[in-house]
Amino acid sequence: MAADEVRAPTPGESASGRGQPQALRRGAVPFAGVLFQSITFMAPAIAAAFSIPAGFAFAGGAAPLAVIVALAAALIAASSVAQLAKHMPSAGSFYTYVSTSIHSGLGFLVAWVFELALLVGGAFLAVQIGIIVSGILSTDLGVSASLWWIWMVLGSVLVFVLGYLGIRASTGVGELLGAFEILVFLALAITLIVKAGGHNTLAVFGTRYATIPHFHGFSGVFAASVFSILAFIGFEEAAPIAEEAHNPRRHVQVAVLLSCLLIGLFYILTTYASTVFFGPHRMANLVTLGNSNPWQNLLARNAWGTVGYVVVFVALLNSVIANQNAVNNSSTRNMFAMGRIRLLPSLFAQLTRRHRAPYLGLWAQLVITVGISFWLGYQYDPYTAFLLTATIIVDVFTPLFILLNLACIVYYARYRRHEFNWLLHGLLPALGIVAFIPAFLAGAGIPVFKFITPLPPPLSYAGPAVGVWLLIGIAYLIYLYVRHPGRVLETRRIFVDDEAR
Repeated sequence: MAADEVRAPTPGESASGRGQPQALRRGAVPFAGVLFQSITFMAPAIAAAFSIPAGFAFAGGAAPLAVIVALAAALIAASSVAQLAKHMPSAGSFYTYVSTSIHSGLGFLVAWVFELALLVGGAFLAVQIGIIVSGILSTDLGVSASLWWIWMVLGSVLVFVLGYLGIRASTGVGELLGAFEILVFLALAITLIVKAGGHNTLAVFGTRYATIPHFHGFSGVFAASVFSILAFIGFEEAAPIAEEAHNPRRHVQVAVLLSCLLIGLFYILTTYASTVFFGPHRMANLVTLGNSNPWQNLLARNAWGTVGYVVVFVALLNSVIANQNAVNNSSTRNMFAMGRIRLLPSLFAQLTRRHRAPYLGLWAQLVITVGISFWLGYQYDPYTAFLLTATIIVDVFTPLFILLNLACIVYYARYRRHEFNWLLHGLLPALGIVAFIPAFLAGAGIPVFKFITPLPPPLSYAGPAVGVWLLIGIAYLIYLYVRHPGRVLETRRIFVDDEAR
């Protein structure tokens, strides 16, 4: 068959011919809920306070420029996801895009590793809740930090309850939590800029202050941008709730792009504020101050006093809970989609009668989140567990972004040639592939570039752990091809009918 004769599956088309299974609640989520699903997954406050500052050691006072570079890479990936989402609204999201565009077997493996990132992501955030709450209670009230696990469990249970109440409740809470953390950090950033007075300068958007030894100029900026890219993970997470959106094709497309752009501007403002307030020449040391929590313990105290310390603590805790809630939504929808086509047991496709929530996925997410958190938290310590799970997430998401950019090129070249745009479906996705390669190498600790060093144990275990999970997925895929090949082909199926257009 010639390339221009290849046909994409139509909505509702099934490789196996089976009837429609239980459906998620269509039209339950308005645009604001879809938008904040992406925004809260990005966890703006946490990213501004912890993820982006990790790159200060490379870029120094040029950190705002590094964020701009990361924003450019993220917007390219967001464009590719948006272009795919408008034609393939599905709870399967990533795996549907790759399966339809490239190959159903590769789509299955995307679903497999994507779920690993989401399951580990739940533990990553649960541990973070434990660290944040136990840290402030230990410092200010003398409560033992060894009780971190209590707050970890309570946070996980709270998110489970929100998920059980249905997508409308969980996304509604996400809107409130997301708006609060953004407003607090915006207000603090504006205060820092005002207090900086005559020290405000646009020079931080150039390489003048990129003076870290061995990382002068753009070398340091690009090294720091790798860490800033991590702060953007999540803009794509509107996609898994497409089947529950009011207007799945349009709303997901806009939410993915808008969340990336708006939160990117938020990151630029907050990074600029911290840089001009603390001083561009001193930025390399900022991340180590205030018990490695400078936004709460240093910047907020200087700007707003004790009240600021408490308010920023609440914003950071709020950010983690909102993020875990968004992860819960994405993970349970991915498991539902896999259960619906029997890549997982069909029980994963069963929904609660009242709220139409995928209850088995919710229970699985809760048990695995708590289990991984306990295991790694006591095998090492909570902070090491946080770093290890973060590294696993990076090792999964950066190759996924590369694949999604490739899928955009292939899909429009094969199936939508009459819509093919050389910029949106050619040049930009190709640049996106190139942009995310350094981020993947950094997360995997593969020292191809001079600013990448091999990761120390146990962080170095992240790459092999993902590799083992992938090998298990390949073995399962071979089994499916031998015994149930139709199930793999079902990864191409889109369950939103023509009325949703």
